Amino acid sequence: MAPTSIIILAAGASSRLGHAKQQLYYQGKTLLQHAIETALGTKAEQVLVVLGANADSLTAQISHYNISLLQNEEWESGMASSIKVGLKAVKDFQSAPTHVLFMLCDQPLITTELLNAMMQAKEQTHKEIVGSSYAGTIGAPMLFDASLLNELMQLSGQEGAKKLLSKYPEKIVAIPFPDAALDIDTQQDYQALQDLEAS
Repeated sequence: MAPTSIIILAAGASSRLGHAKQQLYYQGKTLLQHAIETALGTKAEQVLVVLGANADSLTAQISHYNISLLQNEEWESGMASSIKVGLKAVKDFQSAPTHVLFMLCDQPLITTELLNAMMQAKEQTHKEIVGSSYAGTIGAPMLFDASLLNELMQLSGQEGAKKLLSKYPEKIVAIPFPDAALDIDTQQDYQALQDLEAS
């Protein structure tokens, strides 16, 4: 089985929130630290983090982790540019074909168990795409077979990896994970997370 690399996409400026969501705190750690520690606890061979906006301050908080830190100079052009930065680094680091699992830093309830289950589902079903299902959709985290990485490199602008889901519905297996529906885009989202933590 090909190894799996986890790419955490954390380059955005959090414009809807008004300040860097990567630095919001949950259970005593920032959302970005949560995502990194969740990824590092899996069976993946490497963890890469793509930064863009606020890269300097974020780097200071996470440089001690055993990760590959990447800088997306074109982060303002959209998520596709961060996907490309991460994939290029994976290809540079790994000589063998590598599956890639994309994570976002604003889904704080994602667990190491879910990510490991996704890798296991890939191995058992041999499907090219493993997604998480929640709130009536399939989305991140998402794992892609090495054979699809060149197509992911063709994404542009605001296009995300979900574009391939509509193109290849027969290649998808989805793992139900309702908690993935909580992503932090607004102050109301963050308040819901804080309420959950306090309950």
